Amino acid sequence: MVNIGIKENLIIEFKSDLHCLPDGDIIDAVVAFANTDGGELYLGVEDSGEITGLHDKHKDIMRLSAFIANKTVPPIAVRAEIIEFEKPVLKISVPKMTCIVASSNGKIQRRRIKADGTPENVPMYPYEMASRLSSLNMLDYSAQAVPDSEYSDLDPVERERLRNIIRTYRGEISLLELSDEELDKALRFVTMNEGKLVPTFCGLLLIGRREAILRHMPTAESSVQVLSGTDVKVNESFYLPILAAFEKINEIFTAWNNSEEMDMGLYRLTIPDYDTKAFREALVNAFCHRDYSVLGRVLIQITDTGMTISNPGGFVEGITADNLIDADPHGRNPVLADAMKRIGLAERTGRGIDRIYEGSLFYGRQVPDYSQSNSRNVSLFIAKGPTDKEFIRMVSAEQQRMGRNFPIYSLLLLNLLKDIPKLTIQQISENLRMPESRIRVSLEALVSSGIAEAGGSGRGRYYMLSSRYYKKAKKTAEYVRQKNIDPIRHSELVLELLKKKGDVCRADVIDLLHVTPPQAYRVLAKLVDSGKILKQGSGAGTRYILKK
Repeated sequence: MVNIGIKENLIIEFKSDLHCLPDGDIIDAVVAFANTDGGELYLGVEDSGEITGLHDKHKDIMRLSAFIANKTVPPIAVRAEIIEFEKPVLKISVPKMTCIVASSNGKIQRRRIKADGTPENVPMYPYEMASRLSSLNMLDYSAQAVPDSEYSDLDPVERERLRNIIRTYRGEISLLELSDEELDKALRFVTMNEGKLVPTFCGLLLIGRREAILRHMPTAESSVQVLSGTDVKVNESFYLPILAAFEKINEIFTAWNNSEEMDMGLYRLTIPDYDTKAFREALVNAFCHRDYSVLGRVLIQITDTGMTISNPGGFVEGITADNLIDADPHGRNPVLADAMKRIGLAERTGRGIDRIYEGSLFYGRQVPDYSQSNSRNVSLFIAKGPTDKEFIRMVSAEQQRMGRNFPIYSLLLLNLLKDIPKLTIQQISENLRMPESRIRVSLEALVSSGIAEAGGSGRGRYYMLSSRYYKKAKKTAEYVRQKNIDPIRHSELVLELLKKKGDVCRADVIDLLHVTPPQAYRVLAKLVDSGKILKQGSGAGTRYILKK
């Protein structure tokens, strides 16, 4: 029998149609796809991938598509096509919906992956609906009234803490002139419900009484861990309003955030293990963007290698670990985020992510890492070190000269050129996953300022940090070696590589010379024409050897 050649996963489902799959099973599968990430339903394929064919009833794809639209609420417009193998298979492509979809009989399902790695369709429960809608930016959980709560659930002591934070972090000073009730209304801590003021989840989270939080929001847990090797130095979990939790976490963070000082001429610069502003923004993001409809905790874990800040709830719709810097700022709990901005704890422009990246890049450290995030959890890792003091001096001096900080894109470019000394725009684009047009503008600005240098021309134009950095860092030999890899020496360097390796391919030359594939081909062709090397094979398997 023929196998379809792919396996079931979150976006692929097989259904046998030997005995005519019931209409209800088709609708359930379509609804589950629509309520997750969309996907493709294959009718006429067994779970093993074996193709057993399509039932005659399902060969009228126009009728089946209309039937699916009529049996789903709101209607789902699927795309159906018959694929001809030895036996026909029907592929139904289901879009990811930006709302919650049900079957016409009220059944709501979603897809998930089981422990053994295979997918299944399961019911979607009410709390999951709130989570789904908030991730789609269709529900602000923090703006909702807290059921069965009273205005007295807000704590006057926490409200006074909020006023102190406004003074300390230079929030909106006009808020301090308001009465308690006016302040609560201005920050949307309360809403009218049946003629009386009741707390919103935002209000309860920021200035609620601890016992009220435990009663109404058992998901609002925070935790701090400090590990030295395998020794646990700190391990605390608590249910506190965010402002109180923020101060408690910051106290522990400050105690374990060591620093050193560096002489900058007329002044000294403090280099901490973790930038305090970046930490604050990362912590604000964890509280503001977490999913409060699911159990979990905001966790801060400090180890010998770095700090991890994680929170329940994956990235909201349209945000991924790859587009964080470029995506328009929007979050899961807009009312909560807005309150944090107005009181001064969060970046008012909504670009706190820039501050998080800047906190590492300015010190020449690794880029903050979100790669461990998934659909259920956002996890940020900030590496502890090491620092590059000459890089810090160079960046700091240039920022003083300009009278402003570098844009985050410029810091990303400088940091990359520090780690990989000589790169073309194409190579930089591949490393940073940024469009070449944006890279080109930023690079030329860095060259104009003298902090970076350029060489070559056309597609072979390359960039590296200026000689000033290499001289200060006592890496003059490395600078000369990189700078002298010019077309005059290309042939010589390839011949030296051949003497060491015996044979090379075009990829070896690209890696050696930091040139484009066409340029590498021309260098090798020139050596072949001159009779210095021999070409063996063709196509992708072509190798080059020294001529004896």
